[in-house]
Amino acid sequence: MELAFLSPLLAGPLPERAKPWASVYLDTSRATEDAVKQQDLRRRAVARQLADQGADEPTRAAVDGTLAAAPVSGTPAGRALFATEGSVVLDVPLEAAPAMPEATWSALPHLAPLLTLRGEDTACLVALIDRTGADLELRDGRANGHSRARVRLGSAEGEQWQDRGHRSVPADRYGWHYEQRLQDTWDQTAQVIADELTRRWPDSGARLLVLAGDARERRAVHNRLPDWLQPHAVEVDGGARTAGASSEALDRRIAEAKTAYRTERLDDALDQFHAGRGRPGEHGASGPDSSPGPAAEGIPAVLDAARRHQVATLLLDESAGDPGRQVWVGPGPDQLASRRTDAHALGVARPQPARADDALLRAAAAAGAEAVLVPTEAGGPAGGVGAVLRWSD
Repeated sequence: MELAFLSPLLAGPLPERAKPWASVYLDTSRATEDAVKQQDLRRRAVARQLADQGADEPTRAAVDGTLAAAPVSGTPAGRALFATEGSVVLDVPLEAAPAMPEATWSALPHLAPLLTLRGEDTACLVALIDRTGADLELRDGRANGHSRARVRLGSAEGEQWQDRGHRSVPADRYGWHYEQRLQDTWDQTAQVIADELTRRWPDSGARLLVLAGDARERRAVHNRLPDWLQPHAVEVDGGARTAGASSEALDRRIAEAKTAYRTERLDDALDQFHAGRGRPGEHGASGPDSSPGPAAEGIPAVLDAARRHQVATLLLDESAGDPGRQVWVGPGPDQLASRRTDAHALGVARPQPARADDALLRAAAAAGAEAVLVPTEAGGPAGGVGAVLRWSD
């Protein structure tokens, strides 16, 4: 999961101590006749839980006001609210609904449930390609962290040339030259499209480049992409530039491509982790010649990597016990330690207790890292906490 949507939780100057947060997860999926009553019951449950845990009145009021103003629509399946000092700082839609309303008042935002409840929809740059050009659009499943969006980005048009529909070389000389010119035009159009996709990619925020439309032309575009961009590109059937053309098949193929991409990313992260943790000099190893390697495993080693801003991908297994262990934190995302005395050694005047997974997710978000929820059967890190590192000392 990309964690940039959590940036509002990190904004502002650092306080002297970690300020407490209200974190709320609740079901909003009931579009039934008693939906208004159910919404009121959920609000009361949240208010009661926060009051019992000592949340201040302004923050409770901010949460209650946000929930009261929410439409009773049945979508999305759930919501997560994060509030502090009398303000709701972040409101996140959830693809899966929590079983019961859950509200916590703690030193850090309770972020761990997001890995299972929020879901992930990979942003895609899509090109609908034919012999004359391509229509471009950005499909961002989480535009600004809140709503699904499909943004049209214009088109890339090649040189117009009369097309008689021939694919084979005619017998006569004139026809051969005509077809050669037509082929040159197709090649130029493919290059124009590839150049435009290359130009737009860095600022698009997309992780997947989807080439759809005519099979021959999309292959020509794929072959002309730069080497660094080709691994991000996939070709899918379906889709046409024709006005009014059905997008149902294309939508299905894109959904399949996104699922395959996420599976591949999990596999890659686990491959890197497994390769890195077993090497001599593994991060956290002891001895005079030890040095951090390309992977970290266990709470102490991953905390150390997070303090150094080395974490590229955080690995958490919800079925293991260590993600819920207590650690100590300060106001800064990189101020975290296994023991209170260690936090004092980092310069934290008044360390606060927090869950390990919440502290590490906050640190990962601040460092621009990603987080992966590892299925139990996938063979993740021992104890349920690990990391693939950006670099090693």
